[in-house]
Amino acid sequence: MKHIAAISLMLLIAIGSSAQSADVTAAADELTVVPMLKVGRTAYKGDSIQYMEMPVAYVYPQLTFKNKRQAATYMRLVRNVKTVLPIAKQVRMILIETAEVLETLPNKKAKDEHMKRVEADIVKTYKPRMKKLTYSQGKLLIKLVDRECNSTAFEAMQAFLGPVKTGVWQAFAWMFGASLKKGYDAEGTDRLTERVVLMVEAGQI
Repeated sequence: MKHIAAISLMLLIAIGSSAQSADVTAAADELTVVPMLKVGRTAYKGDSIQYMEMPVAYVYPQLTFKNKRQAATYMRLVRNVKTVLPIAKQVRMILIETAEVLETLPNKKAKDEHMKRVEADIVKTYKPRMKKLTYSQGKLLIKLVDRECNSTAFEAMQAFLGPVKTGVWQAFAWMFGASLKKGYDAEGTDRLTERVVLMVEAGQI
């Protein structure tokens, strides 16, 4: 779906550039969501004891499906989350890392130069992957960016592109059934998606 790919790619450019970042170095195709096992030591009665902190395990009521079509829809959601969640998490990493870089830049000229570089890097890194996204994956990415960054795609793009251009992209997205203003509602309409995301993060599915 070239239309949703264009929207998703512009979203990534807007978010990365709005932070006025340095280079994007991580390769998107290598990203995976891996649960972390923490190992450390603690003191107990004068002795040093090694411990392991296990990942959180989520327990939910078993899902029941009325028919095969409903079951297939759920499995498609799982696949879609596994596909786009790493991208949404990379966006969050870009924001964190580039905010730190921004602190070191001496003036607006230097910041603008980095903005151009990061835009080129994002296009080079993510464009091939964006072109492979299905329509439903592109829409899900927009929501998961909001989940990871606490900012809707519309807000992120407005910060970089301004209200006029962002309005054009919103209209473009709306024509194809998407919305850059769509927020993530973990306790409401996106409750099932949140369940899948948490279980994917924990390595349970």
